[in-house]
Amino acid sequence: MFTDIDSPLQRLKSFPSHQILVKRDDLIDPYISGNKWRKLKYILEEADIQQKTHLVTFGGAYSNHLVATAAACARKGLNSTAFVRGSENECANNEMLMLCRLFGMQFIFTDRLSYKNKAALFDNQFGNNTSALFVDEGGAGLEAVKGCAEIIAELPNDVDHIFCAAGTGTTAAGLLIGIQQRKLKTQLHVIPVLKGGDFIADEINRYIGNTEQLTLHTGYHFGGYAKTTPGLISFIKQFITTEGMLIDPVYTGKMFYALDHLVSVDYFKPNDKIVALHTGGLLGLMGMKEKFR
Repeated sequence: MFTDIDSPLQRLKSFPSHQILVKRDDLIDPYISGNKWRKLKYILEEADIQQKTHLVTFGGAYSNHLVATAAACARKGLNSTAFVRGSENECANNEMLMLCRLFGMQFIFTDRLSYKNKAALFDNQFGNNTSALFVDEGGAGLEAVKGCAEIIAELPNDVDHIFCAAGTGTTAAGLLIGIQQRKLKTQLHVIPVLKGGDFIADEINRYIGNTEQLTLHTGYHFGGYAKTTPGLISFIKQFITTEGMLIDPVYTGKMFYALDHLVSVDYFKPNDKIVALHTGGLLGLMGMKEKFR
């Protein structure tokens, strides 16, 4: 299931004056797509090494990570459980959790205060369960960073700029490590999707000390995580129609909006080669379907 894969590069039509390519990690798998595939690759390998048969993880009601984990566990013959942030009543009729259930995932609905201490939740419920493996929210951790670093080896060596959206910084940390391991001159541009996204630099610093090739663009959060504006929704609709490529309002929509704006203000040199990482997460569209009517 997690054999090496090289997802395609697709040139965007929306930017005829610049060479902008999209790394289509969203095409890796319909349920374990984008950076979720990258992050889970070595987590599942670690489960094999430790002979763990039960992945226990964390996420919100519309978490792509939960769907990806549930699907991966079903294919590997593993059990899966998720601590879900929120009450069961809040999550009723949730399409994402329906998919998780179909893949066999069990849920423990958790109030928001308790959810903040994930280690304690795991220890209380699974501390004596030797078959259970703790998997942090979003799959964050060293295994995830290692998996995301491999993306760089799949790109041309002459890329000037790489763009990615970020919620935690795990994917960005992997990309930066990959750039430095290959001794490239590439600049990594990270679009935090949360308000106050400067903290992502600190998260990246947990994995790598040298961040000279990192640029954070913190002005494209549109009000915070999963927040949108009519302008962002309009941009996403036009982008999808023009490119024939789905993007979502939580992550990739904000990244491509930022890229579009930076092109419009001549941020780049005319001959710069730019790659935008499509991190998948398209099932999250279901949580915002009313905005696209």
